[in-house]
Amino acid sequence: MNRSLPDLARRERQILEIIYSLGKATAAEVHERLEDSPSYSTVRKMLSILETKGHIKHIEQDRRYVYLPIQPKSKAQTSALRQLMKSLFEDSAESVVSTLMSISAAEMSDDDLKRLSEIIERHRKERR
Repeated sequence: MNRSLPDLARRERQILEIIYSLGKATAAEVHERLEDSPSYSTVRKMLSILETKGHIKHIEQDRRYVYLPIQPKSKAQTSALRQLMKSLFEDSAESVVSTLMSISAAEMSDDDLKRLSEIIERHRKERR
């Protein structure tokens, strides 16, 4: 099963994001939360496609399908960021961090920046 994120269409990504944010969701819950939502049957078809692609699975609860992500959110985040890093940032972690800082540094507190510094220092020590 292919679980890479590049194989997802925009709407499939939106659906997957909804399932991750809720932890699990029915087709009706996904349909309700989608902006400019397609028909309910289209949402169900897209859920089936996501399941075929190996991104979600379903369980039956009260005669309804409830969809859950296959990968933990942290693993999906890592995979998505790795893809972005390769395709848009020339595989440079420095470029990714620099861009993130330029976007959100003004909104970050001194505590946020301190925690980031601690994370960097911890990774520096782990490399040695």
